[in-house]
Amino acid sequence: MSIQEFIANEVKSNDVVLFMKGTPQFPQCGFSGQVVQILDHIGVGYKGLNVLESAELRNGIKEYSNWPTIPQLYVKGEFVGGCDIVREMFQAGELQQLFTEKGVVVAA
Repeated sequence: MSIQEFIANEVKSNDVVLFMKGTPQFPQCGFSGQVVQILDHIGVGYKGLNVLESAELRNGIKEYSNWPTIPQLYVKGEFVGGCDIVREMFQAGELQQLFTEKGVVVAA
């Protein structure tokens, strides 16, 4: 399986996927940490993939999304954005609305 196939499989088989530096329990960059805090605050289940474990994954996700930075959030197979976009959507109430529209269960 190529790295692109791996990424496509993860994005398609999980409702919410966060490609990040570190893990949800131990983010290793401030931007990844902010997105984790937002997702945890909303109460949505998600899979965190640590791009620091693999240079192939770190470079592959940038190619996959054609987006240069990490973290990257995907909801129901769709690329949402990085830290700034996620934060702005959260503050405007749009992120919560996106989860609801896509049928993703939120606890908050």
